[in-house]
Amino acid sequence: MNLLNLFSRNQTAKPQPTKSEAPSHWIKCKSCQSLMYYKEVENQNYVCPKCGYHLRIGVKERIALLADKESFVEYDAQLKPVDPLKFVDKQSYSKRIEDGLAKTGRTSSVVSGECQINGEAAQLVIFDFAFMGGSLGSVEGEKIVRAVNRAIEKRQGLIIISASGGARMQESTFSLMQMSKTSAALAKLSNHKLPYISVLTDPTMGGVSASFATLGDIIIAEPGALIGFAGQRVIKQTIGSDLPEGFQSAEFLLEKGSIDMVVNRNELKSTLSDLLKLLKA
Repeated sequence: MNLLNLFSRNQTAKPQPTKSEAPSHWIKCKSCQSLMYYKEVENQNYVCPKCGYHLRIGVKERIALLADKESFVEYDAQLKPVDPLKFVDKQSYSKRIEDGLAKTGRTSSVVSGECQINGEAAQLVIFDFAFMGGSLGSVEGEKIVRAVNRAIEKRQGLIIISASGGARMQESTFSLMQMSKTSAALAKLSNHKLPYISVLTDPTMGGVSASFATLGDIIIAEPGALIGFAGQRVIKQTIGSDLPEGFQSAEFLLEKGSIDMVVNRNELKSTLSDLLKLLKA
């Protein structure tokens, strides 16, 4: 008898983890291509310690980064999108919503609530790019307007963290209407002399950048964030000429005066709390 075969038969086969299930202890920077220990990057709030590149982060990480411990209270989590147009492209809109729910545990690309930021009370709205590319739809617009109304009622500042590909095409005109709806609400906030701070992260594009994201009393961007309306290829084809180096980057927009400051993620919380104190005063 072949001893190797006997040994093999006596071993209990252990299922091997799939690539998605296997633990990943290393991460590669998309900018400098450095291979780093995951915990090292996590401890730096997902900022590359080698080159300062800001990796994309989710809602959970944003709340942990900005809100004082256990101070965040979510509102309007029960709001869900509907499909009045019965829209279908490669798959139905209803199916895409289901996929977004399975992926993120939420039915919307926006999480809104109230928190303390270094002791300063504020209404906080955060876009989740993982849910349909952070697209702006009817529910997202409604959550922003309700956050504005709470800010007015409680005399608090409003902070919106944008990460979006733009208006949600599956809702057509309904999503485009959210641009004017949110802009009108922010005008009301301004009339009440309450501060609105807009934070632009990678990416902030389309109808989001063309409306509330660029209406802040103070507009902040994370380093290297892609910010604009249309994509670079579309713009290049439209104007028929090459685009400047770094076009649509946060640093380029700061140089041209389109935003107020570029702030490292590790300094964002203290910057926001200082601005809230200053603007509310």
